Amino acid sequence: MQQYSSLPEQNPQVDATPTVLTTIQQLRAELWLERSLNRLQNRLNDCLVNLTSNQPTGAGEAEIFQTVVNELNSVLNNSKVAIALVEPQQTVGKVCFIPTSPPQNLPSLVLKGMVKKKKKFRLRLAEEIEIDDLQLLEQQQPPSAWQLATDIDGVIGWLIIIRTPVESDGNSFKDTCVQITSQLLTRAAQQCVTTITQFRKIQSLQQHCQQLETINQELERTNQLKNQFLANTSHEIRTPLSSITGFTHLLLAQGYDPSKERHQEYLSIIQSSSKHLLALINDILDLSKIEANQLEIQWEKVDLQTLCHNVLILVKEKAANKGLKLSLELDPNVNTLLADSLRLKQMLLNLLFNALKFTTNGTVGLQVKSNNSWIYFTVWDTGTGISKKHQAELFQPYFQIPNSVVSQNEGTGLGLVVTRKLAELHGGSVEVESELGGGSRFTIVLPLRQEEGESGELGEVEGVGEDAKGEDRSRPSQLVSINNHSTNILLVEDDSHNAQLMQVYLERLGYQVNLANNSQQIWKILDQHKPAVILLDIKLPNENGLAIVRQLREHEQYRSIPIIVQTAMAMKGDREICLAAGVNEYISKPIDLPLLGNLVAKYTKPTT
Repeated sequence: MQQYSSLPEQNPQVDATPTVLTTIQQLRAELWLERSLNRLQNRLNDCLVNLTSNQPTGAGEAEIFQTVVNELNSVLNNSKVAIALVEPQQTVGKVCFIPTSPPQNLPSLVLKGMVKKKKKFRLRLAEEIEIDDLQLLEQQQPPSAWQLATDIDGVIGWLIIIRTPVESDGNSFKDTCVQITSQLLTRAAQQCVTTITQFRKIQSLQQHCQQLETINQELERTNQLKNQFLANTSHEIRTPLSSITGFTHLLLAQGYDPSKERHQEYLSIIQSSSKHLLALINDILDLSKIEANQLEIQWEKVDLQTLCHNVLILVKEKAANKGLKLSLELDPNVNTLLADSLRLKQMLLNLLFNALKFTTNGTVGLQVKSNNSWIYFTVWDTGTGISKKHQAELFQPYFQIPNSVVSQNEGTGLGLVVTRKLAELHGGSVEVESELGGGSRFTIVLPLRQEEGESGELGEVEGVGEDAKGEDRSRPSQLVSINNHSTNILLVEDDSHNAQLMQVYLERLGYQVNLANNSQQIWKILDQHKPAVILLDIKLPNENGLAIVRQLREHEQYRSIPIIVQTAMAMKGDREICLAAGVNEYISKPIDLPLLGNLVAKYTKPTT
């Protein structure tokens, strides 16, 4: 293949008039120019094709710049081409690309443009040239520098050339060559910038495609985890529901007359299974509230010794059933701290139940220690341990550790997620140490907040309940005294079973209950009686309960009647919505009967 590696030279044999000779010289020069530019463009196109998708942007651009320098250097004899790059907001450019086989014995680049100012530059790697000097080189005639500028980034560099001085002998061809060289460099700079821009667009599209692929993979993984979560949740719900349905069927079966002890045992199982269902729902709601920043910490003084003993009582039966020992080690220097007692119990119970789940023999322990301004709750076990790979996935929603000891359907994979998020809401964190076959240690690290002016005396400590979160529900006899007078209550509830439950309970406490299941009945009863309290369901068959609240608050006759809503609206922000509508109290379903009794008593106490 014929190479066009140098400027065309004058053919001394041509015998023509000056006009014809000049025209031929110009045509030859223009042909050389187009061929040189076509060759450069082909090299740049090949360069774009060869750049792989995983090649860093900087490396790809470097290959483009080097290709431009090498190609221009090969077609310009006795000249040296280089590229200097410019960093954003910098006043100095640095020579980053020179020909791989530079010509020898070239003069320095001379800057002339100011009176009494003359600078010389050698185009060698890392040579620094001020931007002002590059701009002067661009303005010289003929120019020695050309800007490389993109529409987005502006000037990214300069294309620079050192020419061998050509003495003019009156031959117009040499002058034509100088002009043609300037055109070549101008258009080559444009080709370089265009190729850089195309490469960046390709890189951007490839990165975008990779991001989409990553997102699709993550969505697929999340979908699989959610499907697994739904399957596990279904199992978790059906297990206690089977107990509730089965024992209820036994109690209702004709001809079956269990003893009083059996009767109480079955009812206890039904109640325990119901609380398990509620705990599962609460875990899901807690995670939703935490992620929406809707969960608030209720700060209170916590007696650590009482709390830790109560938590171990809740897991004692499960540990005994598996033949495991329980251990408790408390730091004698710390007796109390400020925290959310309910949420702290929830975190510890989540860790303890996990430890019991993965331990077949040995011990599960709770250790509480303090260090400076931090307190450490460590739940440790002698169980199967966790691999490093699975440790990295522990705190992802719905994730469950594959383990032959534990059924994959046991648990929902939310406990550790909720625990870590609750710790973070307290200003702390959760740490894990484990190895396969060597047990595990999960540590809740919380700031040791102490109440100012602490006297050392504690108020009433919350007792131990049977539900998974350790909530205490005191008995009605402890909270509500039987009224000696008849107090009228308006109960609005469209579900007949819930209505019957609350009506029976309130009547046992001495209240007179008028029942309504729709808005028409509400106004009919109000025309006949003015209740001391209105218990109102939000979801009614023909009207929204909050609209009824607003109507009551606008009516002068009913404006002062206390309204307590009992509702299945238990998602984030539901309580605030109800209170903003004008209700006095909010209870989420399933109804906590002792709490209901307390609130009714609060608003029906006779005034003194």
